Amino acid sequence: MTTVIPRPAHSAHPARRVLLDVGHRRLVLRLAGRSATLRNRSLVTGTVLLALLLALAVAALGLGTYPLSPGAVVRVLLGGGEALDRTVVIDWRMARMLAAVTLGGLLAVAGALVQTVTRNPLASPDVLGLSNGAFTGMLLSVVLAQASWPLMTAGAVLGGLLTALVIWGLARRDGVQGFRLIVIGIGVAAILASANTWMLLEVELETAMFASAWGTGSLNGVTGPPLAGALACAAPLLVVLAALSPRLRQLDLGDDMATATGARPGLVRTLALLVAVLLVSIATAVIGPVAFIALAAPQVARRLAATPHLSLGLAALVGAVLLLGSDLVAQHVLPVTLPVGVVTVSVGGLYLVATLIQEIRRRA
Repeated sequence: MTTVIPRPAHSAHPARRVLLDVGHRRLVLRLAGRSATLRNRSLVTGTVLLALLLALAVAALGLGTYPLSPGAVVRVLLGGGEALDRTVVIDWRMARMLAAVTLGGLLAVAGALVQTVTRNPLASPDVLGLSNGAFTGMLLSVVLAQASWPLMTAGAVLGGLLTALVIWGLARRDGVQGFRLIVIGIGVAAILASANTWMLLEVELETAMFASAWGTGSLNGVTGPPLAGALACAAPLLVVLAALSPRLRQLDLGDDMATATGARPGLVRTLALLVAVLLVSIATAVIGPVAFIALAAPQVARRLAATPHLSLGLAALVGAVLLLGSDLVAQHVLPVTLPVGVVTVSVGGLYLVATLIQEIRRRA
């Protein structure tokens, strides 16, 4: 932040501007009577993440059995290129890349919301069992009816919502506390995981193979219509979230201060968790329960930008980079092509161990 102090009038020198740096430098944007403050480090971090994301996107569109150079990919994206190149980029690879970017961002935003509400860096939708609940709803829709995408989406959303209601109901005694919410969520997640395994053992082999591959978290077979439907469902939630963001900042001040400044902590937490559940359920309906993106992305973004609070925009960029980068590793780096969820679990496990060690040292 830059503070301007005028020189006293009685000074022998002419008046001049003296700049004092207080804390982190900030950029103030004003438009149509409204203003927004951006920290310079956050702006630089966001720019670097966006550039990295664009580079990964070009690599994802160019790598494969029919490789394309970055120049050829850029020409196709600008409307040129050869016919075969356009088919490979637009028809074969574009949907997968866009799914990794957009749904990775949605998962990261959902994780940031849960961690803001619980005030715990180890909280995320997959840790709380929300992803397992969405998977359970999807399995029931496949077992009881046809495996169409609209039905799977409805089942995943209903499963995530019911799981959230169960966890919230069990954790709200004497006021909802972050630690209690996490412990109950882990227990509910274990129960749902057992139920999912039992259903996979009882259904037909073909259905079980499809559900098992989808249940690990995979971008294989993602097409345009399901992705477009998921983004259409997520758009109103993001609008609600934009209106809710200032109230989420007030929660960082504590319940008493948030109430004194006009926020209603209970209502804000409920709405934030509802939005998080719906975002996770929508993403899970398309690519399955991809683990640890929602857990790691918000904290990585906060540490890169050195912000005192979780930034939803930076978290979305980190989530997109993590999921797209993990998919590139799963497809082109490992000796055997694996679902992206296998890579995110491996990376996320290392992150979780490092976070636990850091928390133990901090408390000690």
